[in-house]
Amino acid sequence: MSAGDTMFGRCVQHGAGAKGPSAVLHAIADHVVDDYLSVTDAVQNDIDAVETDVFSPRSARSADAGRIYQLKRELLELKRAAVPLARPLSWLATEPCPAVDPGIRAYFRDVADHLARVTEQINAFDGLLDSILQAHLAQVTVAQNEEMRKITAWAAIIAVPTMVCGVYGMNFDHMPELPWRFGYPMVLAVIATACFVIHRGFKRNGWL
Repeated sequence: MSAGDTMFGRCVQHGAGAKGPSAVLHAIADHVVDDYLSVTDAVQNDIDAVETDVFSPRSARSADAGRIYQLKRELLELKRAAVPLARPLSWLATEPCPAVDPGIRAYFRDVADHLARVTEQINAFDGLLDSILQAHLAQVTVAQNEEMRKITAWAAIIAVPTMVCGVYGMNFDHMPELPWRFGYPMVLAVIATACFVIHRGFKRNGWL
């Protein structure tokens, strides 16, 4: 059944022939607002999916900030379409008008209530998306800090053999341990021990 057939059926149900144009107007407004409710339900499903991705163990890699911005853009477009209808529907539901049959006014009030529900959901979704986006950006920052800590820890470990090799690579004639038979194994042992101790310290502190 097409949208036109649906609206025609509502006009017949509300007695468009007897109630006049107001019944047709109500059927159209009711159909539009019902579509808005369907859209908000779909947006709710999308937000649930994004929220699951953000708070999953691999959220920093799996979640996409672009998806959140896209949902916020869709909400903005829905808000621009729905909010301007609130005042006309409220006027049709509450104010006496010769073109609106008194028997139809209650139906307009029902449509206005549905539209208010749509508006409330849009505002709630927008706030929820802001929170999800902030949580995602915070998790990305934490993940980047963890990567930087690992890089810093490995750089500190590599600095030990770099320093020792730099000192013994200066080629002075009178340097300790150069003529000694066990000088080379001793230097390797010192480097390995120092790197092990530093690695263990970073591991204990959660840097590696």
